[in-house]
Amino acid sequence: MLDIVRLRILAAIAAHGSVTKAARHLSYSQPAVSHHLARLEAETGARLVQRAGRGIRLTPEGEHLARRAAEIVGRVDAAAAELSAMVGLRTGRVRVAGFQSALATLVPHAAATLRREHPGIELHLTDAHPRVALDLLRAGQVEAAVIFRYDDTRPDDIHTTHLFDDPMCLLSPEPGQALADHRDSDWIAGCPNCRREFVDACEQAGFTPRIAYTSDDVIVEQALVAAGMGVTTMPGLALRSHRAPGIQATPLRDFRRRVYLATYGDPPDPPATTAFTTALRHAVQQARPGEPTPPT
Repeated sequence: MLDIVRLRILAAIAAHGSVTKAARHLSYSQPAVSHHLARLEAETGARLVQRAGRGIRLTPEGEHLARRAAEIVGRVDAAAAELSAMVGLRTGRVRVAGFQSALATLVPHAAATLRREHPGIELHLTDAHPRVALDLLRAGQVEAAVIFRYDDTRPDDIHTTHLFDDPMCLLSPEPGQALADHRDSDWIAGCPNCRREFVDACEQAGFTPRIAYTSDDVIVEQALVAAGMGVTTMPGLALRSHRAPGIQATPLRDFRRRVYLATYGDPPDPPATTAFTTALRHAVQQARPGEPTPPT
């Protein structure tokens, strides 16, 4: 039988990169961490770490067990939180991963509602791209994830609740323009992994965009547009988190992303997760993010 404490220690070493940092994170002494690590190696019969200069690094066996350990520890922690929450919402915990513009606009309002109505619930937030957020959800490291998708497909193993459709807007110096009006313009776009849907939308409009600047930062993108360096597209929710003067935002027809709240496993969710879901839905109703963005 693998000891959960020792698995937790191995996962912490993998996450923090050293025995010293893992001990500090877990509030253990360094000798205690080293002792448990040695006992885990004895239990498994595998060498899990090796010396690397003044520090250590995980062996391939150690990396494999550490990944599994993170999943196991996440599920154990989630089960403990769920059981605590079942006693009543006087205590409990909900860990949420979400993309940046959702964390900057909707989630703070949901967090305030949750604290006001259920002050005993601990809320932990992680800024994560939807793919990473879903990985955290599957690993049991979060209870909920706020994600977006550009099509109607949804992961088969994840329970998703549609929150709203987030319109994509063209940012340019003039109002009322379309993608095709800028077939010869310089474009500002996100990294190659994040621009696929944008490029597809341009190609459907009859041209391939000339991408002159790459940035995933909404402040940088808007500053470049305001300076006349190019044009870009941006979700309405991102415009609610930051809106630079000197730019015009025109919603684009048939180009939008769908925002979902994702949880793992069949409903009903644990009470603390349900409380957060209710608070988030209330925030969406109040903000009405699917409507045109407010002026500067």
